[in-house]
Amino acid sequence: MLLHAIDAGTGPSTVLLLHGMMGSSDSWRRLIPPLTANGHRVIALDLPGHGLSERDPQLTIEQAAASVVETVRHVGPGHPLAAVGHSYGATVLAAAADMLQPDLSVYVDAALSLTGGHDRAALTAQYARDRGARLTPEDLLASRPFYSAQDAEVEARAAALFDPATTASISCDTDHSWLPDDGSIVVKAQPSSWVSDDDARRFAANGADVRSIPGAAHTIWYSHFDEFTASLPELFGPPAARTLP
Repeated sequence: MLLHAIDAGTGPSTVLLLHGMMGSSDSWRRLIPPLTANGHRVIALDLPGHGLSERDPQLTIEQAAASVVETVRHVGPGHPLAAVGHSYGATVLAAAADMLQPDLSVYVDAALSLTGGHDRAALTAQYARDRGARLTPEDLLASRPFYSAQDAEVEARAAALFDPATTASISCDTDHSWLPDDGSIVVKAQPSSWVSDDDARRFAANGADVRSIPGAAHTIWYSHFDEFTASLPELFGPPAARTLP
């Protein structure tokens, strides 16, 4: 399927952004302006079952990855292509990496694994309950005091558009696990509830550059915006720092 996309900027290099579960392309709203101001074209996608993209209650991780690749090729970004995925979006990016072949992959606070074999109805119901706790800005601000009022509004809208059945479906297949490619970047919170120390060591042993941001929340740029952008000079830094592998 073709996915809904925000397409901003006209720079010669393109940055692809893939949001986390229950988010949307708008989750990147604070990062898009500095990226475009830095000379990048930015393509932020709504993953299947999120935002304005289609739903598919039989979705697999392979199909989600193929939809990302199909959409990127349809939109026609230039190169070099950097791809940034957060949490669930990082998992989709890992599954798509061989097809997408970005010049730089950035995985944000993700273990890059997917546990399969879940009961479809039970997991769908669980995601529906999780969604229900995110439907108002007030609920989000109560559990995430580092959000701004606009952050909470953006994420509440994303939750309202989230389809539990589509995303639950990817965990009803087999287990999956990926390693970041040599030369990729992993940005994690420190400590992280998602990336263990063992994960970080495995990633580094495979050639990934693991960068930690102390005290950050799972959605790192919401709680530590300046630290997150500073951790990625390849994308946000001055031209001399933006040479992709």
